[in-house]
Amino acid sequence: MNLLLGFIYNLKSPSNLNFMWNFGSMLGLCLAFQIVSGLFLSFHYAPTADAFLNVDFIMREVNEGWFMRFAHANGASMFFLLMYIHIFRGLFFKSYKLKKVWLVGNVIFLLAILTAFLGYVLPWGQMSFWAATVITNLVSAVPVIGKTLVEWLWGGFSVSTVTLNRFYSFHFLFPFILLVLVLMHLLMLHLSLSSNPLGIKKSMDYSDFHQYFTSKDLFGLMVMFLVWMFFTFFFPNLFIDPENYMSSNPMSTPAHIKPEWYFLPFYAVLRSVPNKLGGVILMLLMIIMLAALSFMRNSETKVHFMFMSKNKVLLSLLLSLLFLLFWIGASPVVYPFDSLGKLLTLSYFLLFIASFFNLKGYSK
Repeated sequence: MNLLLGFIYNLKSPSNLNFMWNFGSMLGLCLAFQIVSGLFLSFHYAPTADAFLNVDFIMREVNEGWFMRFAHANGASMFFLLMYIHIFRGLFFKSYKLKKVWLVGNVIFLLAILTAFLGYVLPWGQMSFWAATVITNLVSAVPVIGKTLVEWLWGGFSVSTVTLNRFYSFHFLFPFILLVLVLMHLLMLHLSLSSNPLGIKKSMDYSDFHQYFTSKDLFGLMVMFLVWMFFTFFFPNLFIDPENYMSSNPMSTPAHIKPEWYFLPFYAVLRSVPNKLGGVILMLLMIIMLAALSFMRNSETKVHFMFMSKNKVLLSLLLSLLFLLFWIGASPVVYPFDSLGKLLTLSYFLLFIASFFNLKGYSK
């Protein structure tokens, strides 16, 4: 503990860091709370055919079980909201230039998506069951061995309680792997020294992390916690699909299958491509393209990125397209949403490529 406190006290950070650099610490606290609340929920949850009734028992009979369940469910939404802001801040201020930090961050993002999907299946409601069926079927797009992989993943010939058992095991394991990756992310960040809004060189202007930045982080954590608890206590079902309050029924398909809100852009891209394999590849490319930014070799310039209006416009358009993909992903697959989805998917990838080459032309 003394070693950790000494490290925090002696840590040097750029003196011009603003509140956009607070989201990393918020994500760390959010992950810690998700692990703790998930641990308490696991004391009473059993991945059996009665998993839906088991969740109902936690909500109604377990002391403060309703709070743990709603805090955990809304915590997933809070985690991804903070992560999307954190990623956009990294794009805007060119944090991808810290290559190792950025790549580990991308692995964290991918693993967080897998963990959240596995957790979404556990309540074993209608939307959970059919989301599991649709998403796991994507593995069948793998040439030659796709069908075998799907059956291995299911543990049979359809999604069943065997699948639920496997998903529960992985959902319990992955957050601890995430925790290790987050510690690696932090270690690499502080070894290479943090980026900063103005792009000031490493040796020019640094201040002690404590007390200047610990106080700023504490303020951000309090704001995050208040927002989180506001939704947990007053709007706990805002991000929970009503279909998930019905027990899973393999004989009845929901009228409109959709994932949680934080997966909607990926879902919009996936269903915009008629070919299953093509849709899976494009969906994975959305993450791979982010990782590819760290391999750019930038030319020299005296003007920092954040002052270049062209770059701001490109990233603003990219963000606007992402918001539209959120909307399309939540809409039914009917005209005009299907056509709009294809247009927006094409526009998103073309704009990202344009942004890639534009960012490549400018430096630090």
